[in-house]
Amino acid sequence: MPPTTPEIAAKRGWIARSLDVVERVGNKLPDPAVLFLLLMFAVWVVSWAMSGMAFEALDPRTGNPIEIKNLLTGVALTEFTSTMVNTFVTFAPLGVVLVAMLGLGVAEHTGFISAALRAALAVTPRMLLTPALIAVGILSHVAVDAGYVLVIPLGAVIFYAAGRHPLAGIAAAFAGVSGGFSATFFVPSSLDPLLSGLSQVAANLTDPTVVVNPLNNYYFTTASSFLIIAVGWFLTDKVIEPRLKATPVDGDPADMPKLEALTAHEKRGLRLALVAMAAVAGLFVLSMLPGGSPWRAPEGTPLLDGQSNLLVSAAPLMRSIVPLIFIFFLVPGVVYGVVSGSVKTHRDVIQGMAKAMSGMGYYIVMAFFCAQFIYAFAQSNLGALLAIEGAAGLRALGLPLGFTLVGIVFLSGFVNLLVGSASAKWALIGAVMVPMLMELGVSPDLTQAAYRVGDSSTNIITPLLPYFPLIVVFCRKYVKASGIGTLVALMLPYSATLLVLWTAFLLGFWALGIPLGVGASYEYVPAG
Repeated sequence: MPPTTPEIAAKRGWIARSLDVVERVGNKLPDPAVLFLLLMFAVWVVSWAMSGMAFEALDPRTGNPIEIKNLLTGVALTEFTSTMVNTFVTFAPLGVVLVAMLGLGVAEHTGFISAALRAALAVTPRMLLTPALIAVGILSHVAVDAGYVLVIPLGAVIFYAAGRHPLAGIAAAFAGVSGGFSATFFVPSSLDPLLSGLSQVAANLTDPTVVVNPLNNYYFTTASSFLIIAVGWFLTDKVIEPRLKATPVDGDPADMPKLEALTAHEKRGLRLALVAMAAVAGLFVLSMLPGGSPWRAPEGTPLLDGQSNLLVSAAPLMRSIVPLIFIFFLVPGVVYGVVSGSVKTHRDVIQGMAKAMSGMGYYIVMAFFCAQFIYAFAQSNLGALLAIEGAAGLRALGLPLGFTLVGIVFLSGFVNLLVGSASAKWALIGAVMVPMLMELGVSPDLTQAAYRVGDSSTNIITPLLPYFPLIVVFCRKYVKASGIGTLVALMLPYSATLLVLWTAFLLGFWALGIPLGVGASYEYVPAG
């Protein structure tokens, strides 16, 4: 006689049962689009209530006492309505997602992605799928935000095709792409120069002679990638996937990948498609090699010794990552379709793009309300006030350095739940914490490393992450009832574990004196 539902529930451990509660409570929240709308209204009301209050905390961006802007004045409301369309269309993740999905949609519609994954799975041990997926997620940081629209949905496809739960694939990929956002798998990411530049600005408030190297955390973040892979591997296989056994996959069977042997036409199509992809990549590399290549940063762009002018943020190459993804999947997708027979005319290619866009309808709606809320929250200055007051409170405690570092990590993790942008948070927190700790003899390099740990660890549980609604859409493709609670419950074990172990990892680096990065130090010694 098969076990009953209560008997099955009784066999589940306390962690799984606790996550079930988180999921149920989270999914009782309003639809994400409505939740963002309600949060925006709440920001309006709070900004009105706090707009007349005086605060002693100084806004590091202006040097003046921070002020809360009343969003319910006539001027503020008309400004909100007049910028509403621009706020939506300039919402950074929107264009990234839609452009990338056009190329991916063709590759998926023609069957190229399915064929490539089936061929790869035929030679990849099942037990190594998880660490390989997390490693690819970490490596995707070199392509800015490409991991969100490329690696995470492919994680679900890979796991499902291998007979594993697709949501576990999404969780593992999300852990690598976003939970390990500050980890670098040997290749520096675009975040390194961005954060170090802000650290230098903050440090120069105390000492104008301080120069912060963009690779000041490189050794630490590279070593951290192995920690992320180990933690993600264990949690995915031992905690997340066993819990998901009770969650049936009820998506549209027609959209589900199938692990079947490739036919002769599919094998030929895959071979020629990969050749086409390699040819496109080869031509692209050749176009980058000349010293005067238009892919390189303009003359006069500041560079470090030995740094390539291809990999700085000002280089057209780094600003073209998403269009390149579009091309690199469109070309082999079309070649595969023509050779295998899934593409008869150009209309089949356009149909693939249209199908991809139709699947993004729900995300576009959520993105609209998410963009309006983030705009209102930024305009109100409430996030800035919370960040600055939190940093000031940490300073007032006067704790030993080890405890202070832990405080920075947890403060950063908390503020991350309220302010989505990594650079915006560090611009606010760093302007207070970097000079403060320099007065205590702590280098900007160490303070920045502590911030990066806290920021990355809670990326995966905050609905304010701009790509969070997109990940919910990916989940719903396989489990229709998925919501915010589903994703938070999936990622909470990763977040909590990373917050503790990654913090301990940083303290270990500090205690043993292992270099944090290129030109980095743990102590700050004033010049002269």
